[in-house]
Amino acid sequence: MASTMISLASATPSASLSVQETLKGKMRLGSSSVSTLFNKEKGNPSIKKKSFGRISMTVAVNVSRFEGIAMAPPDPILGVSEAFRADIDVKKLNLGVGAYRTEELQPYVLDVVKKAENLMLERGENKEYLAIEGLAAFNKVTAELLFGADNQVIEQQRVATVQGLSGTGSLRLAAALIERYFPGAQVLISSPTWGNHKNIFNDARVPWSEYRYYDPKTVGLDFEGMISDIKAAPEGSFVLLHGCAHNPTGIDPTPEQWEKIADVIQEKNHIPFFDVAYQGFASGSLDADASSVRLFAARGMELLVAQSYSKNLGLYAERIGAINVVCSSADAAARVKSQLKRIARPMYSNPPVHGARIVANVVGDPALFNEWKAEMEMMAGRIKNVRQKLFDSLSAKDKSGKDWSFILKQIGMFSFTGLNKAQSDNMTNKWHVYMTKDGRISLAGLSLAKCEYLADAIIDSYHNVS
Repeated sequence: MASTMISLASATPSASLSVQETLKGKMRLGSSSVSTLFNKEKGNPSIKKKSFGRISMTVAVNVSRFEGIAMAPPDPILGVSEAFRADIDVKKLNLGVGAYRTEELQPYVLDVVKKAENLMLERGENKEYLAIEGLAAFNKVTAELLFGADNQVIEQQRVATVQGLSGTGSLRLAAALIERYFPGAQVLISSPTWGNHKNIFNDARVPWSEYRYYDPKTVGLDFEGMISDIKAAPEGSFVLLHGCAHNPTGIDPTPEQWEKIADVIQEKNHIPFFDVAYQGFASGSLDADASSVRLFAARGMELLVAQSYSKNLGLYAERIGAINVVCSSADAAARVKSQLKRIARPMYSNPPVHGARIVANVVGDPALFNEWKAEMEMMAGRIKNVRQKLFDSLSAKDKSGKDWSFILKQIGMFSFTGLNKAQSDNMTNKWHVYMTKDGRISLAGLSLAKCEYLADAIIDSYHNVS
């Protein structure tokens, strides 16, 4: 709110000033006019001075203390949904945000989640604060789900697990740990990567560089470039790896390539840092999607793993995930966990309980666990069917002879189409298909009925827009 300062000099008794006139910044003295000048003498552009012969008045105008803050650009991913909602075209498609949809393109709440929530209601569980590290039952089952309950790292208590605010919050905790205890160490990030990775490390003041990953010529993995860049990185760097269903490309290394990646990381004394956002949701198998992480753990390597339950349990808004740090000893794991808690305390104090209880109930109950696995297979299967139908539609409609088989080689909810920014803009402006500008589309937001329409849009954009 603006403040008003009034300074009267040499006022005569006949000069009568009302408070209302003063606050309006308007004064009349006889028939004289008012002139307004900046008070340059004080050097304050927010102060204006009004002179009335022998009377002067100084008025402060409403200039915000936040005037120097610029408008932030729209989020490149979440901003897509905002633009989609503003479009009134009936043919519009939102393939930007990675959230599962039914064949009718509606949000889906898993049946097993509803059952877990009903259990919580029946038990009358309270809403007391959790410990800083989160719900103990959740931390136990999430580590076992990731590494396997009979894994040595679990049995030897070498894993420091702290509940985080989904994948993003878990990555942010790890980034703060790196900044505090590995000063100067850099994180290697794939090119391209999920749009929020760089933001997280920038905000944590952790330096990062990129390693080659995507080959636009083959629309596949640039494996040689990836290995070369990891070898060239300073010893002791953190290498951020997507455990499965690489975002945004959908391109994963083969088991043999994962072995080679592990070799190079060990040779260079790097620290692997996995982002696991799609366990069970990529292939439909929890164990298959965790195989890359388990490979590194089996070699006795110390590593970090961020987890999220947004996709595989559909708990997008519950913000439930974890950061796991595998250490060489139980003592080291206990110390790491204590420091992760120390970082979390001033950041958000303690995590939410609702999603943690859902996960603990589902994973900890054999009947619910089996039901969850069946639902995951259903969701993963629907996306696989959509992927196949899109490939079939592209192959049938495109008479140029272009090979679209890369779509079938990718995995998970995303497909990297190979479209550039101009072509992606055409998808939106002409065809009302909303997607990120790097050419990524979310197949989880596509139905079988819309595949042919999307194929028409892709073919037009690819061939007719340079």
